[in-house]
Amino acid sequence: MRHISVLFNEAIEALKLDEHSVIVDATLGYGGHSGGILARIKEGFLFAFDQDSEAISFSTNHLNEIGTNFTIIKSNFCHMKEKLESLGVSSVDGVLFDLGVSSPQLDDDHRGFSFHTDSRLDMRMDQSSLISAYDIVNTYDKKELAHIFKIYGESEFANNIAKHIVETRKIKPIETTLELVDIIKMAVPMKMRLHKHPARQIFQALRIEVNHELDVIEPTLEQALSLLKVGGRVVVITFHSLEDRIVKNYFKRVVKIDDKVKGLPNIPEEYLPNFSLVTSKAIVASDEEILNNPRARSAKMRVIERIK
Repeated sequence: MRHISVLFNEAIEALKLDEHSVIVDATLGYGGHSGGILARIKEGFLFAFDQDSEAISFSTNHLNEIGTNFTIIKSNFCHMKEKLESLGVSSVDGVLFDLGVSSPQLDDDHRGFSFHTDSRLDMRMDQSSLISAYDIVNTYDKKELAHIFKIYGESEFANNIAKHIVETRKIKPIETTLELVDIIKMAVPMKMRLHKHPARQIFQALRIEVNHELDVIEPTLEQALSLLKVGGRVVVITFHSLEDRIVKNYFKRVVKIDDKVKGLPNIPEEYLPNFSLVTSKAIVASDEEILNNPRARSAKMRVIERIK
């Protein structure tokens, strides 16, 4: 099972690890980043979150080959603070988020994430969740479908694709990924199909809706920052503009100086922000990494540090 962690070296470096660091990997996946972290914190501890039972099983074996100073928590990372506090953990040295879908999830035919292989429409990160992509495609009305395709998929053909889906399912339910791909192709002009795969944006939109991916980002960032020790960092890797915009805007708010005192020659300590951006611009993958791992092309990494 192969998964190449994007911006691996950059993320590990950004966390400023030492052998005693206590780190949270909020998005364990198949253990790429977690393995790199664990190898560098021999006297520290790693807490890793994931909802995916298959990923947890694989990563447990992988991490056990590196060290035993870790705990994997089967939960959405939006419960981070609650779950850590239940384990007696109230502060950490760093938190990493890699918000992309793991390659094995995309490649696993029965998970329904890929528009290249035929499988039942699913797309659930947490396989115990009740709502799948099948339910959304077959029960959302035209207006609801068009909304998620436009907002989450940023598709200019959202309305037409939604219309074709609703018309098709009147005859029979839309059950598989390739059935949906064929419907999307019919709804998109031929010239647009030559530029990029017409299903990419729609599958992204469905995955986000199924897993409530955007809803939990800002509340979880707030939790992560509240857990940081002074000098600790939160590192976030995103893969599309909606995620990056949420992270960028949230970080911008928490490092902002209060307008009431901005511009004063000596700003009182209590009015200074608790956090500072480590880099003003997002870090992106090198040409070499993109050549070796095309998924890295859309990745952006942002880093923030608690300074007081």
